[in-house]
Amino acid sequence: MRLLVWGTAVVAYVLAVVGRSALAATGVTAAQRFDVSAAQLSLLAVLSLAVYAALQIPAGVLVDRFGARRLIAGGAVLVAVGQAVLALAPSFPLAVCGRVLAGAGDAVTFVSILRLVPTWFAPRRVPLVNQLSGILGQLGQAVSAIPLAALVVSDGWTAAYLSAAGVTGLVAATAALVLRDGPLTHSVPASAPASASATDRAPASDRASASDRAWTPRDDDRSGLRAVVRSPGTRLGFWCHFASPFSGNVFGLLWGFPFLVAGEGVPTGVARVMVSGVVMVNIVIGPLFGLVSGRFPHRRVALIAGSVVAQVLAWTVVLTWPGTVPWPVLVGLVVVLGSGGSASLVAFDVARAAVAPSQVGRASGVVNVGGFVASLAVAGLVGVILDLQGAGAPEAWSPMVFRVAMAVHVPVALAGLVGMAIASRRVREAARPRAVEPSSAAIR
Repeated sequence: MRLLVWGTAVVAYVLAVVGRSALAATGVTAAQRFDVSAAQLSLLAVLSLAVYAALQIPAGVLVDRFGARRLIAGGAVLVAVGQAVLALAPSFPLAVCGRVLAGAGDAVTFVSILRLVPTWFAPRRVPLVNQLSGILGQLGQAVSAIPLAALVVSDGWTAAYLSAAGVTGLVAATAALVLRDGPLTHSVPASAPASASATDRAPASDRASASDRAWTPRDDDRSGLRAVVRSPGTRLGFWCHFASPFSGNVFGLLWGFPFLVAGEGVPTGVARVMVSGVVMVNIVIGPLFGLVSGRFPHRRVALIAGSVVAQVLAWTVVLTWPGTVPWPVLVGLVVVLGSGGSASLVAFDVARAAVAPSQVGRASGVVNVGGFVASLAVAGLVGVILDLQGAGAPEAWSPMVFRVAMAVHVPVALAGLVGMAIASRRVREAARPRAVEPSSAAIR
């Protein structure tokens, strides 16, 4: 039963990612259909992702309040409606509405899976299952790039997007029938510990007895979002997620290809393989990160920090290399950047260990904001730095201007490491037993 529930949730996530990435594969057709400029097309493409990022914390609050089944099924309905609107939209403004709906549906799906998985799988398995959920969900990009794009070519825009809407609607109905919270609760007693590491180091027998308490989606609702945000473990998870995935995201989604081609003279075909290698590395090593996180929970922060430090060192080597950087060194950079995506999912394990089960959605939403904030900031800063060097147009790109622009990855990653260090210290302080003042009776 648990595999059926998890599989249904993952399929819903795959289709949410299809809705998120569909325009990446059908952008030329979209520009022709809606008669828009490149800037307008870019807005249409990133709008869904922007909505996703903006709704992460509200999505976490909603999943804690109403449960994963309603949110995943409702999210699939929103994605289906968004795809249908995009299929039938006669104008650009209506297409924008479709993208907003698809982004809203996408926003609630992964957070809901993070909320659902701990109720079905043993604590040690949860990190691995979360990694597999993220990896399988990214198959949605392949669905967008191959079958959906082919369907647009063969049957036309309207038929292709209506087909995607119909399949997503069917999955929404299936999710409403199949999904439910599982019988397990891998949490802490009613008063959740403030420290992720304190929970992780607790003996297995203590964690088992702590999970005997049954819970519902409305449990601990009065504690609210403020209590989750104030939790040292949630803040630690936020900084872990802030520091780990942004470099790979920026490299894989926007600036990696021009950096390799214009900055390092890599042939176009090889550059495409290297950029896609970030995702492939994540797929390969993600399960390993999940196994390590489940087996050694007290080493989670060290695992994430190791990935971030490796990224800083890799960027430093590449950006300071005299002359053209050899391909093996660039491949090493790609491998290290790919580890960031896997490390970012461990950040959710850090936060989950610090809060009560009915707060997992809110904590996951807060954590998920970190990586998006860093990714959007760095992507924008690279463009700004290129402009400041007079390299706003591709014909002005050169190795030196790109190295200067891409150097922004290093200070942002270092800022993330500082945030992790401060948050880790506060977690340890919260876990430290407080001295108890002797009572007057005891003194007498």
